[in-house]
Amino acid sequence: MKTLFAFALCLTALPAFAENHALLIGANQYPALEERWWLKGPANDVQLVATYLTTEAPVPFPAEHVTVLSDGVAGAEAPTLAAIRSAFAELTAEVQPGDFVYLHFSGHGTQAPARDASTELDGLDELFLPVDIGPWSDQVGEVENALVDDEIGALIDGLRAKGANVWAVFDSCHSGTATRAVESAEDEVRVRQLPPEALGIDVDAVEVTRSVDPREVEAPFDAGSGEGSFVAFFAAQTNEVTPEKNLPKGKPGRKPQGVFTWTLMEVLAEYPHATYAQIGQEVLRRYAVKNMAKSTPLFEGDLDQVVFGGAGGVRVSQWQAEVTEAGLTIPAGTLHGLSEGAVLAVMGSAADADDAALGYVELTSVETFSSVGQALEKDGKILPAELPKGVTLRKLDTGLDFTLTVALPPAGSAPADALLAAQDALKEAAGPRLAFVAPDQEADLRLAVLPDSPRPDAIWVLPSTGLAEDLTTTPSVSTGDKDGAELAATLADTLTTMARAQNLMKLAGAVGAANPDVEVELLTRTPEDRTLRPLPFAPVPTLLPDDEVHVLAKNNSDGPVDVNVLYIGADWSISHWFSGRLQPGDELKKGLFKISADVLGQERMLVVVTPARPQSPVEDLSYLAQDALDTTRAVGGTTFDDALAEAGFGETTRSATALTDDAEEAGPAPAIMQLELRTVAKE
Repeated sequence: MKTLFAFALCLTALPAFAENHALLIGANQYPALEERWWLKGPANDVQLVATYLTTEAPVPFPAEHVTVLSDGVAGAEAPTLAAIRSAFAELTAEVQPGDFVYLHFSGHGTQAPARDASTELDGLDELFLPVDIGPWSDQVGEVENALVDDEIGALIDGLRAKGANVWAVFDSCHSGTATRAVESAEDEVRVRQLPPEALGIDVDAVEVTRSVDPREVEAPFDAGSGEGSFVAFFAAQTNEVTPEKNLPKGKPGRKPQGVFTWTLMEVLAEYPHATYAQIGQEVLRRYAVKNMAKSTPLFEGDLDQVVFGGAGGVRVSQWQAEVTEAGLTIPAGTLHGLSEGAVLAVMGSAADADDAALGYVELTSVETFSSVGQALEKDGKILPAELPKGVTLRKLDTGLDFTLTVALPPAGSAPADALLAAQDALKEAAGPRLAFVAPDQEADLRLAVLPDSPRPDAIWVLPSTGLAEDLTTTPSVSTGDKDGAELAATLADTLTTMARAQNLMKLAGAVGAANPDVEVELLTRTPEDRTLRPLPFAPVPTLLPDDEVHVLAKNNSDGPVDVNVLYIGADWSISHWFSGRLQPGDELKKGLFKISADVLGQERMLVVVTPARPQSPVEDLSYLAQDALDTTRAVGGTTFDDALAEAGFGETTRSATALTDDAEEAGPAPAIMQLELRTVAKE
């Protein structure tokens, strides 16, 4: 944990003759299925990945080494089972020891009773579905032409047996969970989840057949063993779903893309020299702050390696520019975190300090992989007409946007009409940090009425995808027991509570983990085993009720530091668990809390490290704490309670119980280290 928190990079030496290969599979239209189960995004996924690999990747992928199997892509062969097997056979025959292979699977997944139940913890096989699948056959016990997890593992193992290093990415899901999406005129969101019954599989047959410890995370596909290394990224756990939606956000030409594929490529474009673990953690953080999906991606393998087997380095924030008729053009765009109106510094040399900028440009056109900037007068500098060769455009630090955009529900139902009638009061109660937009606009959160839900009179608060998954943990506000003012106040309080938690995660991502020389490790133990052991950085650790979390820290720097621990719960609570000062050489070992069964889900630990001045008071972050969000809000609390919550006071009641009651208070920080957790019920 401590090396991962410190973002130490591992360098991988490759043979001089090593080559890079990719096989990209995108399954969209399934003739054997009803059209409502067809997908739109996988074809766009594989084209996005192919473009990134051949133009942006930190190691070279020659176009002739990138094979695309996808319907809907010009010149590509359809991803039938035979075509996939053939492509793997050709690739296996071609690779040499030390070669790198990137595999990408986008399409439907599902589960079926395992051919050999003894090989699966839950008695189920995970399937990736080529476009030529047929129905389930009771006679042979399988889905016709499905790619079963055991075969995928064998195919990958064949590459590794040749000495190739493999990274496999799966943007599909294998859950039977019932999921609904808010209706959209653009058919905005689809789920890459094929219910077993759509293939004629008996639903009862895919029930879990044996008790499984949730802490025993089982990857959907097992690559066995081999000489070459192996890393796998999965868009969701085996009991979760993953969506596709129109991306990038706010662009007129946006296309259906797998949320996981887009987010992964976005992170790779900005952090091409990071380790797999760092890439995975940043994907998780973006899921949280952008409300992209409720799923928790799974990461397996040697995660301390640098992605693509390359060399470690810092985040890419500058690009060599080309002078064109349109302006200064750079090979970076939406995928790299750029947007129209952004201001970039023009540097004569990539090694120059910011204050040596020749001038500045404002981006006037931003595409997925390219941007164009026009000269802009800034800080008294005007860009010279004649520029030296090889100028670089550098991304400048920008302020964080703490605004939360919320899409209103469409009119026509009694709950929605009641809310729209109170819209002015809602905007006034919510304040300037909450921006409300029309139902068909892009938003961070979506307000919806779900007539067939347990609360048909409520306004439900859904993620940006509009997917309503586990309604027991989805916030909602009833309308029948409130007048307009009460409805506005209660909903504003709900949204503000959610915004505070999300903004803290935004801040954590912006500040990052570059910190003073302080080792921080989080540990856990269970009631059955009292031995403290490290909580892994990746894959996301799973904790059960009564599991404990402890912190171990050592200050190796030459000055004092303050250490604070905050916890963002699945119920949107923010708990402040510890603060204290470490002098040079000091060590801290402290039990923080144990998990209770009250609230379970996706949670996040933040460890804040602040350089401290000698003799100064310990900085105080306790004002960030907030009570848990009541997910089924009736009439709101008193004005005094709301004022206390706004100021950050009050007791924090969430899904953890303090182990000790001597926690002190703490302060703001230049380094924030993050750990994602999943808390689930005991079997």
